[in-house]
Amino acid sequence: MFSQDKPLKGAAVVVTASLLAGCGSLVGGGEDEDAIVVGTTSTPSVLDPAGAWDGSWELFRNVYQTLLHFPNSSGTPEPDAAQNCGFTDTVSSVYRCVLKKDLKFSGGSPLDAEAVKHSFERTLAIKADSGPAQLLQSIDRIETSGKRTVIFHLKRPDATFPLVLATPAASLVDPAVYPADQLLKSKKISGSGPYRLEDYQDGESAELVRNENYNGAAEVKNQAVTVRYFKDSERMVDELKKGNVDLTYRGLTPEQITDFERNRTDYPDIKLNEVYGTEIRYLVFNPEHEAVADPAVRRAVAQVIDRKALVRNVYRRTSAPLYSMVPGGITGHTSAFYEKYGEPSVEKAKTTLARAGITGKVRLTLWYTTDRYGASTAREFAEIKRQLEASGLFEITLEGREWREFQKGIANGDYPVFGRGWFPDFPDADNYISPFVGKENALGTPYEDSVLTGTLLPRARKESDRGAASTAFTRAQEILAEDARLVPLWQGKLYIAAHDDVAGVEWSIDSSTIMRLWELSRKESW
Repeated sequence: MFSQDKPLKGAAVVVTASLLAGCGSLVGGGEDEDAIVVGTTSTPSVLDPAGAWDGSWELFRNVYQTLLHFPNSSGTPEPDAAQNCGFTDTVSSVYRCVLKKDLKFSGGSPLDAEAVKHSFERTLAIKADSGPAQLLQSIDRIETSGKRTVIFHLKRPDATFPLVLATPAASLVDPAVYPADQLLKSKKISGSGPYRLEDYQDGESAELVRNENYNGAAEVKNQAVTVRYFKDSERMVDELKKGNVDLTYRGLTPEQITDFERNRTDYPDIKLNEVYGTEIRYLVFNPEHEAVADPAVRRAVAQVIDRKALVRNVYRRTSAPLYSMVPGGITGHTSAFYEKYGEPSVEKAKTTLARAGITGKVRLTLWYTTDRYGASTAREFAEIKRQLEASGLFEITLEGREWREFQKGIANGDYPVFGRGWFPDFPDADNYISPFVGKENALGTPYEDSVLTGTLLPRARKESDRGAASTAFTRAQEILAEDARLVPLWQGKLYIAAHDDVAGVEWSIDSSTIMRLWELSRKESW
């Protein structure tokens, strides 16, 4: 069983509710069943886990294995490739895992302690611009003992480390296939997860088949899954309605969600499921650009934006206004931006700018990705532009780019203001703050604050009782609101539309809102 001297407390739980009733059924899963087809607008950027800290994790979760995993809707990690793990000291700085016996990669190579060590060290060494190396920065060194024991020595106490080990950032890869000093270039991957990647067509599809070598916590309930990638929500839903897709995951627009809710008789065999998730959307300001270098400009934007109107006009209340980078449902959440700025006020924003000596209209260009988060993103930014220009204080230009080009622009520091979404790596307040601050962060925009990174976040990571870290997180959220380099917009829900013969949807989403494809199966009539 999972061993941890200081169990993590206060983890968030993801709850799934079926909005439309389904008929009674038995669960299938025979060898002759057709592959379940999943549609999504979230396309992988790379196939190597050392190179992606984005929606690629949705594929990684199913083809790679981690030492720990999040069971069902729990936010407390339990063993997967590991037999047991736990801190061996009293200050959460030495973490030991013992692997299960006879683990193998899908290609047949042994998954031993040296393979684990290789997996982590290569991610840290490659340090890809869009990779998850930052999540592993607390690791000082890794040692092995025999074939099955791995010991992580951390640079500083970090009670969140077990949570990190349950994320795809900690995916285990075959040393015989994955180079130590560069990303994998081949589409022939070798993982130890529930599925093998049988075929991959970039931007089109991923064909997954059950991995017979898998030895982990997942109970695989189907033989194969095909994931189809769509650039737009309309085509994806059209394929769902035609029966060419069994369910959709990410990318449904508010209009499509409302259509499924209100016109149930038109789609009698499609069931809509709502996941009370913790994804967020926010604006990022890069103060290296003169246009937003003055905090007064950023604060004025934060003061003018009407989040209630945004979710009402664009998202039709399928999301909720967000007043902190830490969303509701996560221990430590506050409404720091509301406490700082209150209701939207043009007069307050005008005063803020005037005190900084800014009297003319502020010209800003807002950048967003056209294909990552669904078709509603363009309308969202049009609404933000409308609100800011209606204040008479701003002149806004909008620029949209496809995700891969958008990522490159962020990495190059090209954008003064841009929109991002965040799906949590793990359900903890730390994961909504730490990735975005520090000299090197997930946004490619240095955010150095000695109090945040030098005092508050290290203090919070020492607490194995995550509720006890709330005081530090409260102050951290106040600093973010004051500085307004990151401006939260809304907190979303995840909707899954599935044909009625698909079972397991309610168990398929983990606490970081990643789909576990192995929970899906075909129903058989009574």
